Amino acid sequence: MDGQARFPRQRTSSNSDTAAPAGLGDVPAPVRDPECSLHRRLHTALEPADLLAVGAVRHRLRAALTLWGVPELADTAELLAAELVTNALLHTERGAVFDAVLTPEQRLRVEVQDGTSRLPGRRSPAEFATSGRGLMLVEALADDWGVQLRGDGKVTWFELGAH
Repeated sequence: MDGQARFPRQRTSSNSDTAAPAGLGDVPAPVRDPECSLHRRLHTALEPADLLAVGAVRHRLRAALTLWGVPELADTAELLAAELVTNALLHTERGAVFDAVLTPEQRLRVEVQDGTSRLPGRRSPAEFATSGRGLMLVEALADDWGVQLRGDGKVTWFELGAH
């Protein structure tokens, strides 16, 4: 079995929508036009090994989801986003790029791009281990998730729908 067969393949690509990077301390701008995807997008670049940035990403994501009118997604989205960002920063020697977008159908898609093509692997942590459960959480809590290899690394993503 090749490495990619273990993960669902991405069905669509979101490379056409881009937004300028914002500082981690910034709070997302208020939604001006709820139908405009640029006003429901969060984008930030993270420095290598900057684990303090994980908390800032969580804070910004929660604030954005509240502004976008889907605060019920915040707890799960924060947890899963923190897992993916932490994995990217711990297990690669490069930084990461975090993107979150809410579609008009109220579906949240979070992507974390890193600079390595090494696929994430599930671990079997011991009962009292303090790490190793990130992908199990993503698999259990996300509506959909996967990994897409790119020429410059990979994107690990998940989706949540407002219920």
